[in-house]
Amino acid sequence: MKITFLGAVQEVTGSKFLIQNNKTKILVDCGLFQGSKKLTTHNWDTFPIEPSSIDAIILTHAHIDHTGYIPLLVKNGFTGKIYCSQATYALCAILLLDSGHLHEERAKKNKKIGRPHGYPLYTVIDADYSLQFFQTVDYDKVMSIGKNVTFTLTRSGHILGSAFITLSDGKKTITFSGDIGRPNQLILKSPPHIKQTDFLVLESTYGNKLHAENDPITFLGKIVNETVAKGGTLIIPAFAVGRTQIILYCLYQLKKNKSIADIPIFLDSPMAIRVTNLFCNYRNEYKLSPQLCEDIFNVATYTSTPADSKHLYRIKEPLIIIAGSGMATGGRMLEHLKNFVSNAKNTILFVGFQVKGSYGRELINGTKKIKIDNQWYKVHAEIRSIKSLSAHADYNEILQWLGYFESPPKKVFITHGEIEASRALKKKIEKHFGWSVVIPKYLESFDLK
Repeated sequence: MKITFLGAVQEVTGSKFLIQNNKTKILVDCGLFQGSKKLTTHNWDTFPIEPSSIDAIILTHAHIDHTGYIPLLVKNGFTGKIYCSQATYALCAILLLDSGHLHEERAKKNKKIGRPHGYPLYTVIDADYSLQFFQTVDYDKVMSIGKNVTFTLTRSGHILGSAFITLSDGKKTITFSGDIGRPNQLILKSPPHIKQTDFLVLESTYGNKLHAENDPITFLGKIVNETVAKGGTLIIPAFAVGRTQIILYCLYQLKKNKSIADIPIFLDSPMAIRVTNLFCNYRNEYKLSPQLCEDIFNVATYTSTPADSKHLYRIKEPLIIIAGSGMATGGRMLEHLKNFVSNAKNTILFVGFQVKGSYGRELINGTKKIKIDNQWYKVHAEIRSIKSLSAHADYNEILQWLGYFESPPKKVFITHGEIEASRALKKKIEKHFGWSVVIPKYLESFDLK
């Protein structure tokens, strides 16, 4: 086998890993580059290999930085099968169509103001067409691709449907961590331990960071109460898959225990609403009882239409708005920033990783003004973050997970992290275990011998 790294190397997004075994070509993940213009421009580059030559795609999970390139690959000639868990398919049916819509809207805006890319990377129709190539796979079931390659999905606890992928040619195995979930999560089950593989492709999003150990429910309650005391609105940019549902769980507990005032909560993200509505269908993924799952997701009022969203600006009393996107790079969150970021009464609360180039990263780093749609907005709102809600394992949790391997992998490939995080995790693994660790470069290939 041979592996070539087509994305998510020395950066967080664009996960694409090509495995070749004789004439069989398999792509593990097929994600978009996100964040800065420098990164997103790569989405328009000619794909490094002919899409029609790829036999299959296997997905670790549904996040767009792992799946969002699929409609374009299909548009350009891919006709193989796309393997994933049942929940990942259900989420892709939501996320990919939403991604197509965002590309269409961005293209219209670019064309209107004379920017490059006045046509969409792909459309909603392209995204919908790509769904016919998906084939769902049960966890822990051995599947075959071509003559010599088998693979297995193992639940990974990062988001609904997420999985570790182990590929084998009968002689060697390679495991892809995707994004590793954390132990002892509020909703999802903890990730299981992998005990054996010859090669490991390992994420490093938090390779140089530890998550805060404070109770996120108590911390969120404190922020809610402080904002209410100022008479302001709490804006929470949240990823539609995973983070939104955890925030609703926390707010449900706070209201149930009367730890916060009984103020209105609005879920203002059509995509997050659709994801939340299907969450309770996958009982093997989470720790809640079916009734509690339903109760938690009824804590908020769902604002489905743009008119419902705009109505929120007329509410004068304190309220909580959860909206996409999680890094404040698009969606209804941009309109909320325009309306709320310049008022000192309000709070903008970030609850996840903020990639370089995103508004979220700028705000957390203390910028005093942001430019949205060619207009500058002064930042007077209080900017806060909760660091204990991440769905990614931090470096200590990754080291603990690695500690269950019964024998060392021949090589560990560090991916999906900014270069500082990747280098830090590399040093920690080498020091702690003495394993062979490498940080690949873009388009670099390795023979898996």
